[in-house]
Amino acid sequence: MILNVSGRTDIVAFYSKWFLNRYQEGFVDVRNPFNPTLVSRIYFEDVDAILFCTKNPLPILSHLHMIDKPILFQVTLTPYKKDIEPNVPPKGLIIEGIKKISNLVGIDHVFVRYDPIFISNTYSVSYHKKAFERMCSLLQGYVETIIVSFLDDYKNVRKNKNILDFKEMTEEMYKEIGLSFSVSAKKYGMTVQTCFEDKNLVEYGFTKGACISHELAYQLTGKTYRTWKARKEKKCNCVEMVDIGVYNSCKHFCRYCYANFDEKRVENHFKNHDETSSLLIGHIQKEDVIKVRKK
Repeated sequence: MILNVSGRTDIVAFYSKWFLNRYQEGFVDVRNPFNPTLVSRIYFEDVDAILFCTKNPLPILSHLHMIDKPILFQVTLTPYKKDIEPNVPPKGLIIEGIKKISNLVGIDHVFVRYDPIFISNTYSVSYHKKAFERMCSLLQGYVETIIVSFLDDYKNVRKNKNILDFKEMTEEMYKEIGLSFSVSAKKYGMTVQTCFEDKNLVEYGFTKGACISHELAYQLTGKTYRTWKARKEKKCNCVEMVDIGVYNSCKHFCRYCYANFDEKRVENHFKNHDETSSLLIGHIQKEDVIKVRKK
């Protein structure tokens, strides 16, 4: 199996020590978000590769040598300020972190996500074009693939609509972004693609691909995997992964986040985190049913 660490929260940024403890212990427990008494136990001996998804890779960089599995990184790097991303570290530090990752795991194992794009009076099309161009210039020689997506209608987005102040995307906006991003990426030896978007922008020079394609997974592990059934309706062609995160537990508090929608719950979850527990949040209870997740 391929482990996703994590689409539900930023484990790398806030819970790296817990993850490394679990890796050394040899297993991790994951509570089912829809059936809380059902717990999946995952043994790392059954894990073929690990995908780290994060906005801040810095806490884990000096510990990557401890992990003897194939590693991929998807680092989200967006040009928003503290009004939108209150607790994300300075982007210059993240860029330096991405360079270190590239040197450690290889340029073909690190991807940058410019995700999500939204347009407002503050963050105009012109703003994004300049930010994307600068990002590409700073990461030349360290990153080959950039993945782009656009703002979706999540609960948290609706809650923060006044802060985001986003405009409805028009075809002209898509075209201007698509053409500009394609030129910038090519200029610095990169490709740019969307992530299961209705507008994939291939007509403007984007490549068509999956975030974790079947080809990449096979190259990484020598094994084949099923397509991710949970994303089938979104026409996603990524391979199936197992996420070990917990919703409402990321302290970046990004205003557009799909995985956070209740900041009080985030604070409570953070208080209930124990880096020695087998679970990311809380502990195993007597009523829990533990089932081993097989390959």
